[in-house]
Amino acid sequence: MIAGRVVVTGGAGFLGSHLCGLLLDRGNEVVAVDNLSTGRLDNLRSLAGRAGFAFLRQDVSDGLDVAGPVDAVLHLASPASPPDYLGRPVDTLRAGSLGTFHTLELARARGARYLFASTSEVYGDPHVHPQPEAYWGNVNPVGVRSVYDEAKRFGEALTMAYHREHGVDVRISRTFNTYGPRMRPDDGRVVSNFVVAALAGKPLTVYGDGRQTRSFCYVDDQVRGLAALLDCDHVGPVNIGNPEELTVLELAEAVLDLTGSASEIVFEPLPQDDPTQRRPDISLAAAVCGWRPTVGLRPGLARTVAWFEEAGAGTGR
Repeated sequence: MIAGRVVVTGGAGFLGSHLCGLLLDRGNEVVAVDNLSTGRLDNLRSLAGRAGFAFLRQDVSDGLDVAGPVDAVLHLASPASPPDYLGRPVDTLRAGSLGTFHTLELARARGARYLFASTSEVYGDPHVHPQPEAYWGNVNPVGVRSVYDEAKRFGEALTMAYHREHGVDVRISRTFNTYGPRMRPDDGRVVSNFVVAALAGKPLTVYGDGRQTRSFCYVDDQVRGLAALLDCDHVGPVNIGNPEELTVLELAEAVLDLTGSASEIVFEPLPQDDPTQRRPDISLAAAVCGWRPTVGLRPGLARTVAWFEEAGAGTGR
Protein backbone atom coordinates (compact mmCIF):
# COMPACT_ATOMS: atom_id res chain seq x y z
CA MET A 1 0.00 0.00 0.00
CA ILE A 2 1.20 3.50 -0.84
CA ALA A 3 1.83 5.21 2.50
CA GLY A 4 2.62 8.80 3.36
CA ARG A 5 1.35 12.06 1.88
CA VAL A 6 -0.98 12.04 -1.11
CA VAL A 7 -2.10 14.94 -3.31
CA VAL A 8 -5.57 14.63 -4.87
CA THR A 9 -6.45 17.24 -7.49
CA GLY A 10 -10.16 17.77 -7.95
CA GLY A 11 -10.36 16.84 -4.29
CA ALA A 12 -13.51 18.88 -3.61
CA GLY A 13 -15.42 17.19 -6.40
CA PHE A 14 -17.96 14.38 -6.15
CA LEU A 15 -15.47 11.59 -6.78
CA GLY A 16 -12.39 13.35 -5.40
CA SER A 17 -13.94 14.06 -2.01
CA HIS A 18 -14.89 10.41 -1.51
CA LEU A 19 -11.37 9.39 -2.50
CA CYS A 20 -9.84 11.84 0.00
CA GLY A 21 -11.97 10.30 2.75
CA LEU A 22 -10.94 6.76 1.87
CA LEU A 23 -7.24 7.67 1.80
CA LEU A 24 -7.49 9.42 5.17
CA ASP A 25 -9.33 6.45 6.65
CA ARG A 26 -6.54 4.10 5.65
CA GLY A 27 -3.83 6.30 7.17
CA ASN A 28 -2.58 8.59 4.41
CA GLU A 29 -2.04 12.30 4.84
CA VAL A 30 -4.12 14.01 2.15
CA VAL A 31 -3.77 17.35 0.39
CA ALA A 32 -6.93 18.12 -1.59
CA VAL A 33 -6.41 20.63 -4.40
CA ASP A 34 -9.35 22.25 -6.19
CA ASN A 35 -10.21 25.56 -7.86
CA LEU A 36 -13.89 25.08 -6.87
CA SER A 37 -15.14 25.65 -10.41
CA THR A 38 -17.24 22.49 -10.17
CA GLY A 39 -16.14 21.14 -6.78
CA ARG A 40 -17.68 22.28 -3.50
CA LEU A 41 -16.15 22.90 -0.10
CA ASP A 42 -19.27 21.33 1.41
CA ASN A 43 -18.06 17.99 0.01
CA LEU A 44 -15.04 18.24 2.34
CA ARG A 45 -16.96 19.32 5.43
CA SER A 46 -16.59 15.91 7.11
CA LEU A 47 -12.81 15.97 6.49
CA ALA A 48 -12.07 19.51 7.64
CA GLY A 49 -10.18 19.49 10.92
CA ARG A 50 -9.14 15.85 10.64
CA ALA A 51 -5.48 15.18 11.38
CA GLY A 52 -3.46 14.84 8.20
CA PHE A 53 -5.91 16.68 5.94
CA ALA A 54 -5.25 19.96 4.14
CA PHE A 55 -7.02 21.87 1.38
CA LEU A 56 -5.38 24.11 -1.23
CA ARG A 57 -7.42 26.29 -3.55
CA GLN A 58 -5.42 26.20 -6.76
CA ASP A 59 -6.10 25.79 -10.47
CA VAL A 60 -3.76 23.03 -11.65
CA SER A 61 -3.97 24.37 -15.20
CA ASP A 62 -2.04 27.42 -13.98
CA GLY A 63 0.44 25.51 -11.81
CA LEU A 64 0.66 23.37 -8.68
CA ASP A 65 2.48 24.53 -5.57
CA VAL A 66 2.56 21.92 -2.80
CA ALA A 67 5.19 22.28 -0.09
CA GLY A 68 6.71 19.33 1.71
CA PRO A 69 7.03 15.65 0.84
CA VAL A 70 4.67 13.99 -1.66
CA ASP A 71 4.42 10.21 -2.01
CA ALA A 72 1.63 10.06 -4.59
CA VAL A 73 -0.26 12.40 -6.90
CA LEU A 74 -3.76 11.53 -8.13
CA HIS A 75 -4.99 13.84 -10.89
CA LEU A 76 -8.80 13.96 -10.96
CA ALA A 77 -9.23 17.68 -11.66
CA SER A 78 -11.47 18.28 -14.66
CA PRO A 79 -15.04 19.20 -15.49
CA ALA A 80 -16.60 15.75 -15.78
CA SER A 81 -20.34 15.99 -16.48
CA PRO A 82 -21.61 16.90 -19.97
CA PRO A 83 -23.05 20.31 -19.01
CA ASP A 84 -19.77 21.19 -17.28
CA TYR A 85 -17.38 20.21 -20.04
CA LEU A 86 -19.66 21.43 -22.84
CA GLY A 87 -20.03 24.75 -21.03
CA ARG A 88 -16.31 25.04 -20.24
CA PRO A 89 -14.63 23.48 -23.28
CA VAL A 90 -11.29 25.33 -23.07
CA ASP A 91 -11.01 24.84 -19.31
CA THR A 92 -11.60 21.11 -19.85
CA LEU A 93 -8.82 20.90 -22.41
CA ARG A 94 -6.50 22.92 -20.14
CA ALA A 95 -7.16 20.55 -17.23
CA GLY A 96 -6.31 17.53 -19.37
CA SER A 97 -3.20 19.10 -20.91
CA LEU A 98 -1.61 21.76 -18.70
CA GLY A 99 -3.13 20.31 -15.54
CA THR A 100 -1.71 16.90 -16.37
CA PHE A 101 1.67 18.44 -17.16
CA HIS A 102 1.85 20.31 -13.84
CA THR A 103 0.77 17.30 -11.78
CA LEU A 104 3.26 15.05 -13.55
CA GLU A 105 6.00 17.60 -12.92
CA LEU A 106 5.16 17.53 -9.21
CA ALA A 107 5.35 13.73 -9.19
CA ARG A 108 8.65 13.78 -11.09
CA ALA A 109 10.19 16.37 -8.77
CA ARG A 110 9.22 14.48 -5.61
CA GLY A 111 9.76 10.93 -6.85
CA ALA A 112 6.06 10.22 -6.26
CA ARG A 113 3.77 7.64 -7.78
CA TYR A 114 1.25 9.18 -10.18
CA LEU A 115 -2.33 8.21 -11.05
CA PHE A 116 -4.14 9.85 -13.95
CA ALA A 117 -7.93 9.56 -13.75
CA SER A 118 -9.01 8.96 -17.32
CA THR A 119 -12.44 7.90 -18.52
CA SER A 120 -14.41 5.37 -20.54
CA GLU A 121 -15.10 8.27 -22.90
CA VAL A 122 -11.75 7.46 -24.55
CA TYR A 123 -13.59 4.51 -26.12
CA GLY A 124 -16.10 6.87 -27.79
CA ASP A 125 -19.01 5.07 -29.46
CA PRO A 126 -17.33 1.66 -29.29
CA HIS A 127 -17.24 -0.99 -32.00
CA VAL A 128 -15.98 -3.55 -29.45
CA HIS A 129 -18.22 -4.67 -26.60
CA PRO A 130 -17.52 -4.90 -23.72
CA GLN A 131 -14.54 -2.55 -23.86
CA PRO A 132 -11.11 -3.94 -22.88
CA GLU A 133 -8.13 -1.69 -22.26
CA ALA A 134 -6.53 -2.86 -25.53
CA TYR A 135 -9.37 -1.31 -27.56
CA TRP A 136 -8.26 2.00 -29.08
CA GLY A 137 -11.74 3.48 -29.30
CA ASN A 138 -13.96 5.24 -31.82
CA VAL A 139 -13.89 8.95 -30.97
CA ASN A 140 -14.91 11.96 -33.05
CA PRO A 141 -11.89 14.25 -32.49
CA VAL A 142 -13.76 17.44 -33.48
CA GLY A 143 -17.26 16.77 -32.13
CA VAL A 144 -18.76 18.68 -29.23
CA ARG A 145 -17.83 15.89 -26.77
CA SER A 146 -14.24 15.85 -27.99
CA VAL A 147 -13.17 18.50 -25.49
CA TYR A 148 -13.49 15.90 -22.72
CA ASP A 149 -12.63 12.77 -24.73
CA GLU A 150 -9.49 14.22 -26.29
CA ALA A 151 -8.38 15.94 -23.08
CA LYS A 152 -8.34 12.55 -21.40
CA ARG A 153 -6.73 10.79 -24.36
CA PHE A 154 -3.99 13.42 -24.40
CA GLY A 155 -3.60 13.08 -20.63
CA GLU A 156 -3.07 9.34 -21.00
CA ALA A 157 -0.46 9.94 -23.71
CA LEU A 158 1.37 12.53 -21.60
CA THR A 159 1.30 10.26 -18.57
CA MET A 160 2.92 7.43 -20.51
CA ALA A 161 5.45 9.85 -22.07
CA TYR A 162 6.59 10.90 -18.57
CA HIS A 163 6.89 7.24 -17.64
CA ARG A 164 9.02 6.42 -20.68
CA GLU A 165 11.16 9.56 -20.77
CA HIS A 166 11.48 10.44 -17.07
CA GLY A 167 10.81 7.13 -15.34
CA VAL A 168 7.77 8.42 -13.43
CA ASP A 169 5.89 5.54 -11.81
CA VAL A 170 2.42 5.94 -13.32
CA ARG A 171 -1.07 4.44 -13.20
CA ILE A 172 -4.05 5.22 -15.45
CA SER A 173 -7.66 4.52 -14.48
CA ARG A 174 -10.48 4.50 -17.00
CA THR A 175 -13.55 5.38 -14.98
CA PHE A 176 -17.01 4.38 -16.20
CA ASN A 177 -20.22 6.08 -15.06
CA THR A 178 -20.05 6.72 -11.31
CA TYR A 179 -22.94 7.75 -9.09
CA GLY A 180 -23.75 8.19 -5.42
CA PRO A 181 -24.01 10.76 -2.62
CA ARG A 182 -22.55 14.24 -3.22
CA MET A 183 -23.55 14.41 -6.88
CA ARG A 184 -24.74 17.94 -7.57
CA PRO A 185 -28.49 18.18 -8.24
CA ASP A 186 -27.64 20.16 -11.39
CA ASP A 187 -24.76 17.87 -12.29
CA GLY A 188 -26.32 16.89 -15.61
CA ARG A 189 -25.39 13.21 -15.40
CA VAL A 190 -28.17 10.76 -16.03
CA VAL A 191 -28.51 9.35 -12.50
CA SER A 192 -28.75 12.74 -10.80
CA ASN A 193 -31.04 14.04 -13.56
CA PHE A 194 -33.45 11.14 -13.11
CA VAL A 195 -33.43 11.14 -9.31
CA VAL A 196 -33.93 14.89 -8.93
CA ALA A 197 -36.72 14.93 -11.53
CA ALA A 198 -38.47 11.95 -9.96
CA LEU A 199 -38.35 13.47 -6.46
CA ALA A 200 -39.78 16.73 -7.83
CA GLY A 201 -42.53 14.95 -9.77
CA LYS A 202 -41.16 16.28 -13.04
CA PRO A 203 -40.74 14.32 -16.29
CA LEU A 204 -37.64 12.17 -16.74
CA THR A 205 -36.01 13.03 -20.04
CA VAL A 206 -34.62 10.08 -22.01
CA TYR A 207 -32.59 10.85 -25.10
CA GLY A 208 -33.15 8.77 -28.23
CA ASP A 209 -35.25 5.66 -27.72
CA GLY A 210 -33.56 4.83 -24.40
CA ARG A 211 -32.11 1.58 -25.66
CA GLN A 212 -28.51 2.81 -25.42
CA THR A 213 -26.74 1.01 -22.59
CA ARG A 214 -24.58 2.19 -19.70
CA SER A 215 -22.82 0.60 -16.73
CA PHE A 216 -23.01 2.41 -13.39
CA CYS A 217 -20.48 2.05 -10.56
CA TYR A 218 -21.38 3.13 -7.03
CA VAL A 219 -18.93 5.71 -5.71
CA ASP A 220 -17.68 3.59 -2.79
CA ASP A 221 -16.69 0.83 -5.21
CA GLN A 222 -15.13 3.37 -7.55
CA VAL A 223 -12.80 4.92 -4.97
CA ARG A 224 -11.84 1.46 -3.68
CA GLY A 225 -10.85 0.65 -7.24
CA LEU A 226 -8.78 3.81 -7.62
CA ALA A 227 -6.97 3.11 -4.35
CA ALA A 228 -6.34 -0.50 -5.37
CA LEU A 229 -4.92 0.67 -8.70
CA LEU A 230 -2.68 3.20 -6.95
CA ASP A 231 -1.29 0.41 -4.78
CA CYS A 232 -0.78 -2.27 -7.46
CA ASP A 233 2.22 -2.71 -9.75
CA HIS A 234 0.51 -2.37 -13.14
CA VAL A 235 1.60 0.47 -15.43
CA GLY A 236 -0.97 1.39 -18.06
CA PRO A 237 -4.72 1.85 -18.37
CA VAL A 238 -7.08 -0.19 -16.18
CA ASN A 239 -10.88 -0.10 -16.42
CA ILE A 240 -12.53 0.72 -13.10
CA GLY A 241 -16.28 0.29 -13.45
CA ASN A 242 -19.22 -2.00 -12.83
CA PRO A 243 -19.96 -4.40 -15.70
CA GLU A 244 -23.66 -4.58 -14.79
CA GLU A 245 -25.19 -3.19 -18.01
CA LEU A 246 -28.68 -1.80 -18.53
CA THR A 247 -30.49 0.52 -20.89
CA VAL A 248 -31.09 4.15 -20.03
CA LEU A 249 -34.82 3.42 -20.13
CA GLU A 250 -34.35 0.61 -17.59
CA LEU A 251 -32.46 3.04 -15.36
CA ALA A 252 -35.32 5.55 -15.56
CA GLU A 253 -37.82 2.85 -14.62
CA ALA A 254 -35.67 1.73 -11.67
CA VAL A 255 -35.49 5.32 -10.36
CA LEU A 256 -39.26 5.72 -10.67
CA ASP A 257 -39.76 2.46 -8.77
CA LEU A 258 -37.35 3.35 -5.96
CA THR A 259 -38.73 6.87 -5.51
CA GLY A 260 -42.38 5.88 -5.88
CA SER A 261 -42.71 8.76 -8.32
CA ALA A 262 -45.53 9.12 -10.81
CA SER A 263 -43.35 11.19 -13.14
CA GLU A 264 -43.72 10.46 -16.81
CA ILE A 265 -40.85 9.58 -19.15
CA VAL A 266 -40.42 11.90 -22.12
CA PHE A 267 -38.13 11.43 -25.10
CA GLU A 268 -35.82 13.93 -26.76
CA PRO A 269 -33.44 13.60 -29.74
CA LEU A 270 -30.14 11.85 -29.08
CA PRO A 271 -27.16 14.23 -28.61
CA GLN A 272 -24.28 14.16 -31.07
CA ASP A 273 -21.81 11.26 -30.63
CA ASP A 274 -23.77 9.75 -27.73
CA PRO A 275 -22.43 6.18 -27.29
CA THR A 276 -24.84 3.35 -28.05
CA GLN A 277 -23.13 0.85 -25.72
CA ARG A 278 -20.83 1.15 -22.74
CA ARG A 279 -19.69 -1.69 -20.48
CA PRO A 280 -16.21 -2.31 -19.02
CA ASP A 281 -14.24 -5.50 -19.27
CA ILE A 282 -12.80 -5.52 -15.73
CA SER A 283 -10.80 -8.74 -15.96
CA LEU A 284 -7.53 -6.76 -15.83
CA ALA A 285 -8.58 -4.88 -12.68
CA ALA A 286 -9.47 -8.17 -11.03
CA ALA A 287 -6.18 -9.76 -12.06
CA VAL A 288 -3.69 -6.97 -11.23
CA CYS A 289 -5.52 -5.10 -8.45
CA GLY A 290 -7.71 -7.79 -6.92
CA TRP A 291 -10.66 -5.42 -7.31
CA ARG A 292 -14.29 -6.00 -8.21
CA PRO A 293 -17.35 -3.89 -7.42
CA THR A 294 -19.63 -5.18 -4.68
CA VAL A 295 -22.60 -2.76 -4.69
CA GLY A 296 -25.39 -3.65 -7.10
CA LEU A 297 -27.39 -1.02 -8.94
CA ARG A 298 -30.59 -1.08 -6.89
CA PRO A 299 -28.84 -0.88 -3.48
CA GLY A 300 -26.60 1.89 -4.80
CA LEU A 301 -29.53 3.78 -6.29
CA ALA A 302 -31.47 3.44 -3.03
CA ARG A 303 -28.57 5.03 -1.10
CA THR A 304 -28.30 7.78 -3.71
CA VAL A 305 -32.03 8.53 -3.60
CA ALA A 306 -31.90 8.68 0.21
CA TRP A 307 -29.02 11.16 0.06
CA PHE A 308 -30.83 13.42 -2.42
CA GLU A 309 -33.96 13.27 -0.26
CA GLU A 310 -31.95 14.24 2.81
CA ALA A 311 -30.35 17.09 0.85
CA GLY A 312 -33.80 18.35 -0.13
CA ALA A 313 -33.39 17.79 -3.88
CA GLY A 314 -36.65 18.31 -5.71
CA THR A 315 -38.31 20.04 -2.73
CA GLY A 316 -36.90 23.53 -3.11
CA ARG A 317 -34.99 23.31 0.18
